[in-house]
Amino acid sequence: MPRVRVFLAASIDGFMAGENNDLSWLPGPDVLGGDGGYGAFMADVGCLLMGRRTLDVVSGFDGPWPYGDTPVVVATHRQLDLPAPSVHVAGGDITELVAKAKALAGDKDVYLDGGELIRQAHDAGLIDEVTVTLVPVILGRGQPVFAGANVRQAMTLIRCEPLGGGVVQLVWQPSR
Repeated sequence: MPRVRVFLAASIDGFMAGENNDLSWLPGPDVLGGDGGYGAFMADVGCLLMGRRTLDVVSGFDGPWPYGDTPVVVATHRQLDLPAPSVHVAGGDITELVAKAKALAGDKDVYLDGGELIRQAHDAGLIDEVTVTLVPVILGRGQPVFAGANVRQAMTLIRCEPLGGGVVQLVWQPSR
């Protein structure tokens, strides 16, 4: 059965993006000594579920659509100019959205991306694994990772791996 997994970077003061979705603080492969495990993570992903704002940010990246043919479900009620044929628009509550993404994922996992969706899935108990690549920078402002969550959840550390440049990758699962 597909797992719902979160894979994100965070500043040490808990932001996943700076003001105005600034990602310039993220280290590159030269600092990390590779892709920070992103390639291996994506090899297990059969579908992405992201919010509209996340789609807007990703669509602004230079280069081709970064997810290739992997299905992407975008949670929105607005019409979109879809950046790739693999992108689907869906509405509904987080349980319905996750179910749609799992159906598209087949026997692979769902990559959940976007602050509001992550918080909703957390509150609904739908997240199976959280990977946070902790970057040694203080942003002061931006998009917080779990601020606004309504449910307290103890987590069990599965893995802690130093990457490069003081970056540490932490993998947690909810303690159930």
